Amino acid sequence: MINIKNNIDKIKAQIQQACQENVRLTADAGSANIPSPVTLLAVSKTKPAELIEQAHLAGQNDFGENYLQEAIDKITQLAHLPQLTWHFIGPIQSNKTKQIAHNFSWVHSIDRERIALRLNQHLTEDGSHNTPLNVCLQVNISNEASKSGVAIKDVFTLAEIVNNCDKLTLRGLMAVPEKNADKACYQEMQILFAQLKKTYPSVDTLSLGMSSDLEQAIAHGSTMVRIGTAIFGERVKN
Repeated sequence: MINIKNNIDKIKAQIQQACQENVRLTADAGSANIPSPVTLLAVSKTKPAELIEQAHLAGQNDFGENYLQEAIDKITQLAHLPQLTWHFIGPIQSNKTKQIAHNFSWVHSIDRERIALRLNQHLTEDGSHNTPLNVCLQVNISNEASKSGVAIKDVFTLAEIVNNCDKLTLRGLMAVPEKNADKACYQEMQILFAQLKKTYPSVDTLSLGMSSDLEQAIAHGSTMVRIGTAIFGERVKN
C-alpha cells in the first residue's frame, strides 16, 4: 500500500537538503542573493481524488493536472477542500481555454499568444472572477519537436502579451528539459528567469525539476518542483 504521507515527507526532506546545499554554494560563491524557497507541486494526473485527499491530510495543497476533464472531475469531487490550489500543467488546446480559465488558479503551460488572449477573454467575460489567473510561460528549453513550449527567442514577446492581459498575472517560466539534459540547459533557464524577473516585478516562479532532476533544478534557481510518481506511485497504464 502506498504511504503518501511518508512519500511527501521524504520529498520535502530531499527538497530541504537541496535548498541547504544551494544556500551553501551561493555563500561560497560570494553572492549576497538568498535562494528562494521551493514549493512542492504534487502531480496528480491519473490518480484518484481519494489519494489527493490523503496528500492534503499530509499537508500538501498544491496539485498539478495534465488532462482537463479528469481534472475537473476531481476538482468537483474535492470542492469541500477549498485549501487546494489547482495548477494546469499540460498542453492547452484552444477549445479547452474556457474551462481551464474557470477551474484553475495557475496555468504553467502558456506557449503562444492565442492561448493567453483566450484565457484573458474568458475571465473578462465572466465578472465573477476577481482574482487574476497566475500563469507561467512554458519554454521548450531543449528544442524538442515532440514537446510544447515557446522558443527561447520568443519568450519576451510572449511575456509582454501576457503582461498586457489584465486578468492574467505573469508569474514566471516552466520547462521540461530532455532526459539527461546537461548543466548548460539548466543554466540557460536560470539566466532567462533572472532576465524576466528584472523586467516584470510579478515574476517569482521558476517551475523546473521533477523526481529525476530535482537537485539539479534547485541548484539552478527552481522555485517549484513537480513531483508525481515519488508521491503517488507509478501511473496505471491503460
